[in-house]
Amino acid sequence: MLSFFTKARIRGGVHAEEHKAITATQAIVTGFPLPKTLYIPLQQHVGKPAEPLIRVGEQVLKGQLLAYSQGLISAPVHAPSSGVILDVNDYPAPHPSALPIRMIVLETDGKDQWLELPAVADPFQLAPEDISLRVGAAGIVGLGGATFPTAVKLNMGRENHIDTLIINGAECEPYLSCDDRLMQERSDQIIDGVRLMLHGMETGQAIVAIEDNKPQAFNAMLASAQAYPKITVIQIPTRYPMGWDRQLIGYVTGREVPVGSRSSEVGVTIHNVGTAYATHKAIRYGQPLVSRVLTVSGGAVGRPMNVEVPLGTLISEVFDFCGVDARQTARIIMGGPMMGDALPHTGLPTVKATSGLLALTASELKDTDEQPCIRCASCVSVCPAGLRPLDMANNIRVNQLDAAVDIGLKDCISCGCCSYICPSNIPLVQYFKYASGEVAARQQAQHKSEQTKRLMEARNTRLERIAEKQREEEQARIAAKLERERLKAEQEASV
Repeated sequence: MLSFFTKARIRGGVHAEEHKAITATQAIVTGFPLPKTLYIPLQQHVGKPAEPLIRVGEQVLKGQLLAYSQGLISAPVHAPSSGVILDVNDYPAPHPSALPIRMIVLETDGKDQWLELPAVADPFQLAPEDISLRVGAAGIVGLGGATFPTAVKLNMGRENHIDTLIINGAECEPYLSCDDRLMQERSDQIIDGVRLMLHGMETGQAIVAIEDNKPQAFNAMLASAQAYPKITVIQIPTRYPMGWDRQLIGYVTGREVPVGSRSSEVGVTIHNVGTAYATHKAIRYGQPLVSRVLTVSGGAVGRPMNVEVPLGTLISEVFDFCGVDARQTARIIMGGPMMGDALPHTGLPTVKATSGLLALTASELKDTDEQPCIRCASCVSVCPAGLRPLDMANNIRVNQLDAAVDIGLKDCISCGCCSYICPSNIPLVQYFKYASGEVAARQQAQHKSEQTKRLMEARNTRLERIAEKQREEEQARIAAKLERERLKAEQEASV
């Protein structure tokens, strides 16, 4: 165990009902039937959307680049299978609003034929910068849900000379067990991915942190890491939201990430176990991120499981494969029940961020009848960010959003602990999500207004300069005319 490892005090959090046992004990299903049509969003990551470089009617192979990244914070998109491009247009997004976003529609040909990919005999002979370039070209993003481009974090880690890489194996969300099974079944590949990340960031050591409710995963990862002294595998307490980066960094290293700062600024960076596995495949075999393991669970699911599916597969097809009873389904959630998104229907595609798909029955949902606050302060005691949820909610109710921001709205991580623990069923986290969106919209409107004002001021300044120049030219013409008339008069007088 690393010498600096310290069991720092855990602030807030809840012991949520796990609902993991059914899927955590079953092997990952890899025989998912290839969908006839895949809907591949160009925005599956933080940053700018990818820009398509294919044409409608073009034949593509599995792993082929479909859209390239734009700018520093972006990620490319690849074909999850072979087939023909049917369309590049707007389709409903996997988001609570289901508003349309730009997607590539791929009709599969049933062959699932890979593009010829370059393999690397010894990736540790590659330059660290080359590791980042290959990871970026593979379209890998944070698979724990944040979807931040992994190559950017690798570069930031190297540039900031971080001393510790933390691999997040907490998977603290109820129902979800895809990371657990990945660690149990593919621990060697994950550890190889961790070693490649260390090489890419030129970092000396890594800690794999796994919640203590996953003993099989812990033992598998411990065995795979045994030969590598730079990698330590530890157990951490089972408590939601232990997977939050700041909570995990604080518990493992004792370091606190200041508000508004990145973890790399305190010498630490975090990656998910799924991201490490994807890095292994990208560097060793040249395979881009075109599929992922996700958990399908909930009371309405006939066959709960962890299954590997091509990105762009419609949720309806995943639910059909897992025997979901639509009549019993009261809510569809992408992700976990605490921080996931409730979706309006199943005609939406899976994406890189899809760690889970839940079909919950009415009995699994918390009573939504809101009652008056009893001032118990439970929400304060469980907030991992140390905020005052009720005070923020009261300000939001009366549209005092600036006051809510002043007492910490921007520090809220929308973990849902306050709503989970509230005996009055006050949907606190919903208030915060609404307010955060409203604040962002207002800031965007203010920015647009200020930009418009600057443009108008620049236009007025330009017009004033033009008018001033015209006045000067007119005055110069008058002066020249007067001078000519004076010279003419002098000449006439001399004659």
